[in-house]
Amino acid sequence: MYVSNLDFNIGEQELKKLFEPYGEVASAKVISDRETGRSRGFGFVEMKSSEAGDRAILGLNNKPVDGRNIGVSVAREKEKRSFKGGW
Repeated sequence: MYVSNLDFNIGEQELKKLFEPYGEVASAKVISDRETGRSRGFGFVEMKSSEAGDRAILGLNNKPVDGRNIGVSVAREKEKRSFKGGW
């Protein structure tokens, strides 16, 4: 699942704990800036079952966490960018 609008101080352990009430968490990753190492405010969570994922989306999407309403949705694969510039 894609998790957006995270507080910049939330780490991977906190993200995992946030989702655990909805089922077993397979992985939790907060995405950080390559240069600064600072959180970019979003991450990804994998649940052991799709049912747990559905419960997490229903339970957490648009809910306040540390003063921000987080977004939780099914993650989509990153679209490939095509270069359309001319040389």
